[in-house]
Amino acid sequence: MDAQFVDYIFIGVVAVLLTAIAIMLFFNRRWGLIEKDADAKSKNQIKRLVIILQTGKLRLWTYRKATRRYQSITETGDITHEYNPIDFSQFFDRDDFERLRAIIFDICDGKQTNNKLRIKGNATAEGGQRFYEVTLSVVEYDNHGRAKMLLGVQRDITDTLRREQESKQLLMRYHTVFNSALSDMIYYDKDGRLSDINDKACSSFNVNDRKGLLLSDLRIEDNPILNSIDFTHTGDIRTTAILSTDELEKEGYTITSAVPNGKYYYEASINPVTNTDGELEGIYISGRNVTDMVESVHRQQDGLKQLREVHRNIQKYIRNINYALRVSDVRMVSYYPDKYTFEISNNISQSQLKLSQVRCTRLATPRFRKNVSIALNRMDHRVPKPIEETIEIILHDKQERPIWLMFSMIPVFNAQGEVERYFGMCRNMTELVETERRLAIESQKAQETENLKQSFLTNMSYEIRTPLNTVVGFAELFEAEHDAADEPIFVEEIKKNSNHLLDLVNDILFLSRIDAGMIESTSSEIDFTMFFESCCQMGLLNVNPKVKTIIENDFEHLVVNVDLENVGKIIQRACVLSAFYTQQGTIRARYEYWHGELIISIEDTGIGVDADVLAEHFSRSGRNSNIQQFGTGLDLPILQALARMLGGDIEVLSEKDKGTTARITIPCEAKQVEKKRDIIKE
Repeated sequence: MDAQFVDYIFIGVVAVLLTAIAIMLFFNRRWGLIEKDADAKSKNQIKRLVIILQTGKLRLWTYRKATRRYQSITETGDITHEYNPIDFSQFFDRDDFERLRAIIFDICDGKQTNNKLRIKGNATAEGGQRFYEVTLSVVEYDNHGRAKMLLGVQRDITDTLRREQESKQLLMRYHTVFNSALSDMIYYDKDGRLSDINDKACSSFNVNDRKGLLLSDLRIEDNPILNSIDFTHTGDIRTTAILSTDELEKEGYTITSAVPNGKYYYEASINPVTNTDGELEGIYISGRNVTDMVESVHRQQDGLKQLREVHRNIQKYIRNINYALRVSDVRMVSYYPDKYTFEISNNISQSQLKLSQVRCTRLATPRFRKNVSIALNRMDHRVPKPIEETIEIILHDKQERPIWLMFSMIPVFNAQGEVERYFGMCRNMTELVETERRLAIESQKAQETENLKQSFLTNMSYEIRTPLNTVVGFAELFEAEHDAADEPIFVEEIKKNSNHLLDLVNDILFLSRIDAGMIESTSSEIDFTMFFESCCQMGLLNVNPKVKTIIENDFEHLVVNVDLENVGKIIQRACVLSAFYTQQGTIRARYEYWHGELIISIEDTGIGVDADVLAEHFSRSGRNSNIQQFGTGLDLPILQALARMLGGDIEVLSEKDKGTTARITIPCEAKQVEKKRDIIKE
């Protein structure tokens, strides 16, 4: 019993469920048919609207409230594309799209039924800015009577707006040009009656009542400037009329401006306006009183002649200044404290070089940079005093001399009495400074020479007095009581000191002749091999027998062009000196020819001298009593003077108790050089 009851209950539940499912399927199918019918009606409505609006070349789109999607509709009513709000906003200006959305929401909320608004499209590089007129209307409602789908009719009004704007601008330009033109504007209709005149023309012809003038039926024949022109067969005309003021007054015209010489000059541009058939529609006339202009041109021509003359004088003045700056090596300089800029130019018309403060300082040599900084600092503080400075810069001229510049600048004041800038001249002082430097050097040399001469005379006076006093003293002994056996001694001393005095005077005179350039140098060709040996042998005649003399000759033939007399004196004196100071050992004399120089070397193993007193042997003045000297003591100075006169020099190396080497170089030209064969093999 219980099992059957359960089965009945189960069957009943299944039946109820089947019934419910059948009902749901029925209503679902019913609802689908309703929606399908509604969609079909909606599409039919859209198609009818599209057909109606096809001729307007409009764009249609719909907005569904449920999906918040925008759908683009073709001319056939088909939906081509569906956009979300972000994608759809790309077609319009951002602010205008937000305004469009606000209106759509208001329509969907029932706050308004439809709306029409003007919005801007999104600007593109190809088409530029576009403008649209969008009309929104509800095309489908839900069961509650609310808007379910909206239709947007979008019309491109860009060309319409542009034409309206152009028309407005054209009309505005017409009124602006006509009424506010600086020239007289007059318009006659096709019958020659005055239709319009601007205020400027009324002022030129002394018209006080513009409206009355336009109502007075004034014709073009009454205008004395235009009454002789046939406008029916002419195009645009430009004319200038010269009228007498008396004639104008007879015609009833009053000229308000002063007219010189009683003549009135009027310039007019006449433009007939015709239709497409070539028929006259009206005449525009723009004109102006050019009397003052004509007289001004006459005055300008006179003034232009004067201006040209002044300009020629100024250009000539500028050329003269530029030429003076160029040939005098002077530059114009300016310093601007506001810009901290230093300008240099050799042309009055333009700046040649601009320097900053750092650059100015770095151009000066290190010892003058402080002076430059002080001068720049004074100008930065606008000191109302001249600035003068002479500095040495790091640049050099063509002779590799450092360049010296002298700056002399004065302050330039503005209208308020303040220092505005500094202006002046920059002069190249290199030649003057170099001349002063050379003068200082020559003055110092002259002073040194004078001191040397004074010292030389002082020393020579002592050297001369010593043998002279000896001669005089022994001569006086002859007059005093003396032994006859001493007379040979007296004579020998007088003879020896007289010879010494004579040698001393001869050496002094010879040095003086060398210094005065009185010794002539005459070159001649000679085989130096034989000449050198003979000169050395003559200089070594009085050598100590204990001394071994060696004369080296490495050449078979050496033909040179040389001053024989003076070179011979040099070799002989050098050998004599070496023989005097060498009492034992060796004296070696040799020579060599190398690269255009004859090199003579005299080496000995004599007493020698220390290096610190060697320079005193070349001095003409100072004498050290501890130094043993030969003859007059002027042999080395004479050797040095002769060698330098011939373009060469002498170098002496000596060491105490070890010997001395004299190396003499004489420039000369070799004609034949042939060394000995054994020397070549070695």
